[in-house]
Amino acid sequence: MDIISTLNELLVKLFRNINVIEERAIRTGEYRDMTANDMHVIEAIGTEEAKNMTSVARSLDVTTGTLTIAVNSLVKKGYVDRVRSEEDRRVVLISLSEKGKRAYLHHRQFHDQMINVVVEELSEEEQQVLERALKKLNQFFMKTADRTVS
Repeated sequence: MDIISTLNELLVKLFRNINVIEERAIRTGEYRDMTANDMHVIEAIGTEEAKNMTSVARSLDVTTGTLTIAVNSLVKKGYVDRVRSEEDRRVVLISLSEKGKRAYLHHRQFHDQMINVVVEELSEEEQQVLERALKKLNQFFMKTADRTVS
């Protein structure tokens, strides 16, 4: 098999496996009602101060309407709190509840574990090569995303 075919096969399997394994790792114990999409919304909201819906939607590259559907579900599940801004009642602010913060940390631990397993098997030089390769791959995806949106 040539390098192009090998890399294509590896990347396709890698993306699929990360998604499947992440979903399984997230949906345990207290978080059985979570989806990977829910967790990405929680990650975008973060554990700091409340954020407005527009900024979170922008960070996820989705419409505010799409985010509203996800947030409604997360509010019902008890992961997200939603309030109107005191300064401008038209603005909706969202933040993580205590349960949401625990879910955020649960997801963070999965990512930390995944990265640690990869890094511990690589030399310092291999880590740097991997970092450069992944940055280039990410740049490609970002350029491709920009072209499809335009």
